[in-house]
Amino acid sequence: MLYRMVTPEHICPFGLKSLDLLHRQGFDVEDHQFKSRAETDAFMASEHVDTTPQIFIAGNRVGGYDDLRRYFHQPVADPNATSYQPVVAVFATALAMALAGTWATTGTLISVRSGEWFVAFSMCILAILKLQNLETFSNMFLGYDLFAQRVVRYAYVYPFGEAVSGVLMIAGGLFKWIAIPIALFIGGIGAISVFKAVYIDRRELKCACVGGSSKVPLGFVSLTENLMMVGMATWMAVR
Repeated sequence: MLYRMVTPEHICPFGLKSLDLLHRQGFDVEDHQFKSRAETDAFMASEHVDTTPQIFIAGNRVGGYDDLRRYFHQPVADPNATSYQPVVAVFATALAMALAGTWATTGTLISVRSGEWFVAFSMCILAILKLQNLETFSNMFLGYDLFAQRVVRYAYVYPFGEAVSGVLMIAGGLFKWIAIPIALFIGGIGAISVFKAVYIDRRELKCACVGGSSKVPLGFVSLTENLMMVGMATWMAVR
């Protein structure tokens, strides 16, 4: 038996996930849907629980969605656990876009252009993630960036600089005199800041590279992001 909230204002996502999991495990489900907040509150009071959904199997209360996953010996995500998933998603998507773009424009899968686009697309995607919430990004960024600690407004400018530089790099050298200095500056300062914080000061911080709410540890990933910008800017200047 599944008890979950389904009102015009709110359909509980964990109720839907519980229903799906029970069906995938081969259970027949009595799906009890609360159509109002009052019905939900009355049920929680009668069962002495604080949340819905609630699942009962063979008359015994299992609990909520996380409890149901544990019941079936499935992993339960730790919201505070370190995760590289956002970084993998960014770079894998950027690589796929670069290869697809190269194939569409040149008929080849791998070329110098695909490498250039991979870096540029990565910069743009990372900038988008930072720009989703400038406040949370700046809060995390100020914890380790040396220049931002001296000029606080730089923490708000950084994502825009990364986006502009990335877009101009995609354009194939358009306005190089803008893209190259920006990438060299923000990438160079960023690399020095990360190296000092992680490898000299030995601080354990979270990386602001994918936004201010990430659980990615500051270190190799953020250093790679900044070195990619420096490398791309240097390549454009030499070329």
